[in-house]
Amino acid sequence: MSASTFVEAPPLPRPPGVQATAAMGAGALLLAGAALLAQGVGPRQAALYLLGAMLGLVLYHASFGFTSAWRVFIADGRGAGLRAQMVMLAIAVLLFFPVLASGTLFGQPVQGLVAPVGVSVVFGAFVFGIGMQLGGGCASGTLYTAGGGSVRMVLTLLAFVVGSTFGAAHLHWWASLPHLPPISVITAWGVGPALAVNLALFALIAGITVVVERRRHGRLVPGTPAVRSGLPRVLRGPWPMVAGAVALAVLNFATLALAGRPWGITSAFALWGSKAAMAMGFDVASWAFWSSPAQAAALQGSVLADVTSVMDFGIIVGALLAAALAGRYAPKFRIPLRSAIAAVVGGIMLGYGSRLAYGCNIGAYFSGIASGSLHGWAWMAAAFVGNVLGTGLRPLFGMEVERVPRQTGC
Repeated sequence: MSASTFVEAPPLPRPPGVQATAAMGAGALLLAGAALLAQGVGPRQAALYLLGAMLGLVLYHASFGFTSAWRVFIADGRGAGLRAQMVMLAIAVLLFFPVLASGTLFGQPVQGLVAPVGVSVVFGAFVFGIGMQLGGGCASGTLYTAGGGSVRMVLTLLAFVVGSTFGAAHLHWWASLPHLPPISVITAWGVGPALAVNLALFALIAGITVVVERRRHGRLVPGTPAVRSGLPRVLRGPWPMVAGAVALAVLNFATLALAGRPWGITSAFALWGSKAAMAMGFDVASWAFWSSPAQAAALQGSVLADVTSVMDFGIIVGALLAAALAGRYAPKFRIPLRSAIAAVVGGIMLGYGSRLAYGCNIGAYFSGIASGSLHGWAWMAAAFVGNVLGTGLRPLFGMEVERVPRQTGC
């Protein structure tokens, strides 16, 4: 074979430069926010805000989208995203289970997110799964892509808040439907057996994705080549999904240490929406959702005193910083009508479903399973079925069903 037969591969595109103005603005928001929280609420709240920012940066740089990972597996059998989720969950249970069994971490009391399993969880997770595909993101994905410059996802976020508020208003009825009590496999089985069963299930799911991907494509499909290396890649991305998985598990454990419970997202959306409804004259305080002393105090207090709200704000700002460092912060304000409708419908489904299911892909799936809660596994199964239906509905709204996950989308 002659030398002329070989064709030199085209060079990789030159990565964009840092967007200094946006990066400095995000940095200023981080410093000012941390200072305000440290002075007005306390150092721990400031630390949780910065921890949220770290989560936002990791989510953006690793493009760690639960929604796209499930969609490309459903549509084309590519399982790298699902396998990364199993790595994340495996590390999380190894960190969480022994600590939750002891009840303390660094001398401070900690508890997991353990919720009932019943009609409410199954239906809520199913609705959430459809909303993931129509809204274009999950709870974490909505925050980090909105912070990264997606105007459409800001629309999804606003609808998410509306849906969460209605879900909070209706939860008492859904909670009265048939259900099992909260079940912790850590308590029921002990740490060793609970770890063994969970790790075996993660391995089984990862193995299934490998079999499906090889049958569909003949091999495991390689990821996108890195455009940077060394320290520039750490600071500016993109990261391998597995690196993101490890970082998210460790940062969730840090959340447990600082907040006394694992990472959650969507309870803040119900709080924001309920406060807005209260300002418009609705008798929100009479809802059963806000009847407990802790919930009533959250409703009457500042959002800056709410751990979940502060971490959500941090995720948005951290993603903004990550997008600016990557040179990809470029908001686009023109949204096709059908896509905007899908964002609103999907966002409402996301919000409503997350309240019925006692959490989202973070609070119920990631942190639920990390807490040993049986409802986390029920959530995963029901939400996956919802994602199958939601993926099929996307073309009706002019939305792509891509065969590879996007680098900066959820």
